[in-house]
Amino acid sequence: MQKYMYIVLGIVFVSLCYLIFVTANIVFSNDLELPKAKKVTDTGYRLVFITRDMDTTFWNKVSKGAAEQAEKEGASLEIWGSYSNNPEEFLKKLELAIHSKMDGIIIQGFDTNEFKELTKVKAAFYGIPIVTVANDVPMKESLRRTYVGSNQFQAGNLIASQLLHDMGVKGNVVLVYDSQQEYYQQERLNGIKHALSKYPGIKMLHAKTSESRDQVIATMRGVLNEMPDVDAFIALNANMIGPMVQEISKRSQVDPYFIYTFDDGPDSLPLLAEGKIDGVLKQDPEKMGEISVQQLIKWLNGETVPLDINGYFTNIQILKDEKK
Repeated sequence: MQKYMYIVLGIVFVSLCYLIFVTANIVFSNDLELPKAKKVTDTGYRLVFITRDMDTTFWNKVSKGAAEQAEKEGASLEIWGSYSNNPEEFLKKLELAIHSKMDGIIIQGFDTNEFKELTKVKAAFYGIPIVTVANDVPMKESLRRTYVGSNQFQAGNLIASQLLHDMGVKGNVVLVYDSQQEYYQQERLNGIKHALSKYPGIKMLHAKTSESRDQVIATMRGVLNEMPDVDAFIALNANMIGPMVQEISKRSQVDPYFIYTFDDGPDSLPLLAEGKIDGVLKQDPEKMGEISVQQLIKWLNGETVPLDINGYFTNIQILKDEKK
């Protein structure tokens, strides 16, 4: 009896060894496709990019840079915005993004009380980080986490320095900007003043208006009527340069004037290519979008806490009209 017991135990032992061998062979077989590990960069974060200027070259480049970086990071990025710079629609998009509890919001800064109320109160309540891009708003008033874009003070300084190089250190310069001056325009203006105020022969004349095409034309008509000895124009809001040049062209040739603006308006680069303006401050919108996503992901991952409240500045340079 004992003999049979040993035989049965032996058979069971051999069977177990065989099963162990077969199982191990399956597990370690090179032909077996093991489950793929999740990429470290596959964050799964839900981000949104919101702009007031959909379908403009500048903002399309910002969104392109952001979308490509989001794909690299494994995050989803939705691109929302308004057309024709509709502020009500823009603010509704921001409020929707907050109530949708997005993980992070990248947005064109809008220096209004309504915008700052949404970012400072509602977004903060839900713990949603806000990154302003290209156009900044004051951090203390908005509680945005950081800003990504041009150093607007330096941009204003650079464009004024180019004007001095082209025109010389004497002349009447008209600065055209919004009557409800946004923070980014204030910074550009401060940079321009810093460069021009060193020269007593330069007289700065201020023309405040709105983005309405008709209003810009009316403002320019008044400037040309009241100040016939103007030498130069700088449009701090690049969306104004088209109607500005249109009105100047009705009165005279644009050639005698020195005209400058920035590249974040739809008409800036085409007018430069046509030889109707003298210089454009070129920014790096794709890099703005890319860095915005990078920094936001770093914050969400806890890699960079806090983000630099002063912002992450991208490259700027002057594009000149070589025909003039």
